[in-house]
Amino acid sequence: MTAIYFLILAVLVVAGFVVGKSRATTVGNPTELHSLPAYHGLFTASAVLIPMLVIILVANPLASAYVVNAGLSGFDPAVLADGLQRSTILRDIENIIRGQFTGTMTPQLEQAAAAMSSAETVSSWGVLLLGLLGGLGGLYYAITRISRDFRARNTFERITAIVLLACSAVAVLTTIGIVFSVLFETVRFFTKISVFDFLFGLQWSPQTAIRADQVGSSGSFGIVPLVAGTLLITTIAMLVAGPIGLFSAIYMAEYASSRVRAFAKPVLEILAGIPTVVLGFFAALTVAPLIRGWGESIGLTVASESALAAGLVMGMMIIPFVSSLSDDVINAVPQSLRDGSYAMGATKSETIKKVVLPAALPGIVSAFMLAISRAVGETMIVVMAAGLAANLTINPLEAVTTFTVQIKTILVGDQEFDSAKTLSAFALGFVLFFFTLILNFIALRIVQRYREQYD
Repeated sequence: MTAIYFLILAVLVVAGFVVGKSRATTVGNPTELHSLPAYHGLFTASAVLIPMLVIILVANPLASAYVVNAGLSGFDPAVLADGLQRSTILRDIENIIRGQFTGTMTPQLEQAAAAMSSAETVSSWGVLLLGLLGGLGGLYYAITRISRDFRARNTFERITAIVLLACSAVAVLTTIGIVFSVLFETVRFFTKISVFDFLFGLQWSPQTAIRADQVGSSGSFGIVPLVAGTLLITTIAMLVAGPIGLFSAIYMAEYASSRVRAFAKPVLEILAGIPTVVLGFFAALTVAPLIRGWGESIGLTVASESALAAGLVMGMMIIPFVSSLSDDVINAVPQSLRDGSYAMGATKSETIKKVVLPAALPGIVSAFMLAISRAVGETMIVVMAAGLAANLTINPLEAVTTFTVQIKTILVGDQEFDSAKTLSAFALGFVLFFFTLILNFIALRIVQRYREQYD
């Protein structure tokens, strides 16, 4: 029924545009109208689109709640109070409606399925009818507003501005919601574990006993080994991606011919489209054994899963981030700066080093910060190539782990969200968010400091 709703919405929007535009031409000549007929059509289409979208966004959740309540109304509230039993009953009812139920059919389940099916039909037709009335009402309202003096262009631009503001608000509110959802769980975690032990502890072992009658470790939640592992792998990755990405950007922007650039730039950016799990396989099956073989040949002890293997492959993955963004920034440097340098007798390499790169420095720093944030947030490559051991070391030949890997490991499978182990994942996420926020702040300050010199 949702597909039918949006089909009707599309038809009414197109019809509203055509009717509004035609209506404007019948009211007067285009020279006599305040706005062009096309703006009258756009205003009419907006008057149809907005109420229908609002109705579907508001009515759908309400209709879903009505359908669920209709299906579960015949069951004992004490049974429904248990979330697991409630979910099981609801799943059985939905399977009966779809004809996929394989369990024992009871009269209660059969009645609940019939009630839910009937409620779903009523709610679907109700939403469709309500949306149709809203669209037709908007169409009628818009047509009655069309006249020679009606400022359709100004009205449509105000509607567009409001829509853009709403989209921006959704993005901002989503970010705020994510931050507060993580923050609340982090506060719950710190009611169980000391903040000092979490931030400065030297051991990470989040395994705890779920129930009081179980025998298990009380857990160690010091994040210093995770910080060391994250920084170690990120440093290795940036040592690979930084020079290669920046030098390739300089070559493509300043030295490469248009033919070479048209071929090399897309090929380089293909790296950004390779799934990280594929790169993880490459790191675990090719790079790690190769590093271990080289280490053993010169007498070094190399772990089967090492920070060096993960860092090298991660650096290869983020080369396009540095290269593509730096290339765009270097190309954005005004040609007049280059011409002035050449006029003073500087060579091409001197111009790049003393004019182009300083002028492009804010953008290059932003590219590096984005690449660092991408490396800090990577999970699959570290899981498959660096391991899960929380070792406090700066030796790239040993196995280490990172924030994201531990978050993934903790939240795998069924978890008890009242335990310190599970809540620690949210604390790790909050620290990771705070770390990336600091990186973005540093990049912004650098951009603000140096941009004024070249604007």
